[in-house]
Amino acid sequence: MNTGCILIIEDEPALVRGLRDSFTSKGFEVLAAQDGATGIDLALTKNPDLILLDIMLPRVNGYEICRTIRERGIETPIVMLTAKGQEEDIILGLNLGADDYIAKPFRIGELIARVNAFLRRARAKQAEVFRFGDFELNLTAHKLFRHSREIEMTPKEFRLLAYFVSRRGCALARNDILNAVWGHSIMVTSRSIDRCVATLRAKIETDPREPIYIQTIRDIGYRFEAGGDC
Repeated sequence: MNTGCILIIEDEPALVRGLRDSFTSKGFEVLAAQDGATGIDLALTKNPDLILLDIMLPRVNGYEICRTIRERGIETPIVMLTAKGQEEDIILGLNLGADDYIAKPFRIGELIARVNAFLRRARAKQAEVFRFGDFELNLTAHKLFRHSREIEMTPKEFRLLAYFVSRRGCALARNDILNAVWGHSIMVTSRSIDRCVATLRAKIETDPREPIYIQTIRDIGYRFEAGGDC
């Protein structure tokens, strides 16, 4: 089973071979580059889950690679591999956007453990963000974005959309929606759902009269269509 894709940017062939063998044996897909320019190209085009980055590289050094990757808005975890132990070198790498460093020589078991920890955190973070069409719903920040621009929402609209995406692809009865979003208030009726759906559609649908995402199920309720299973 593939447990993730690791990009190794390192110019020592023996070290690359050792790292490739070790990570491949643990179920990882491994990409490798032995110079900075190739490393940047792979980082930008192959979307690895984590980058192991040597500092001292031909053509483009690790600092410049890290800077370029972060300037492109890529948040892939970067662990720097370095023989340098000076504090200023470590600080420079971290300030440029590296997430951690490990000094050579290192124990492969420790490196793999660190990589696994980073991937677990990255996947947990990704689980709090749901994308559909041009939209990104950040469940942690309680914000909806379209092309990186925030869409203003009321707290009720956000809770309704969050519930829809959590049950995407499923037929949702009005009573279930009421209980999940409004609670058991006796002052709320099913018409409250319809009004909130109407305002939500106006914000996320290209044509609210012909909705793509929030579809009406006659006599039942609604279904949010954006991929995924019940």
